[in-house]
Amino acid sequence: MREFNVLVVDDEQEFREITVKRLEKRGLKVKSAESGEKALEILEHSYTDVVLLDVKMPGLDGIETLRRIRNMKPLVEVVLLTGHASVDSGIEGMKLGAFDYLMKPIELEPLLEKLADANEKKRLHQEKIEQAQIKRNMSKPA
Repeated sequence: MREFNVLVVDDEQEFREITVKRLEKRGLKVKSAESGEKALEILEHSYTDVVLLDVKMPGLDGIETLRRIRNMKPLVEVVLLTGHASVDSGIEGMKLGAFDYLMKPIELEPLLEKLADANEKKRLHQEKIEQAQIKRNMSKPA
């Protein structure tokens, strides 16, 4: 698996710490945040490819955090985490531009696949933008 940067955002400390350790063991660069506010602060000051974002959090919930991520860092892909009671939130998140959503509890392999797919989408999108910029620069008169 290609190395990329993941931000795990969840208010449940134990879940967050276990997820970070499991992802780091697989060679990913992982940061974590306990709230939507902290996640936005981290995104502002560090490079992130994919955000794993819990929907149900006190304060700034996952849906509002997703909206703000989309405005702040439109290329960053977001995978939402939902409980059984909040599947509607996962669907709402997809409408707002989330890459996908996963139900808690999550198994490691499907999580890794989803994060890798989200990273690949981001990489391809970034590549298209860079190629378009190169073409524009080449077509400018000297």
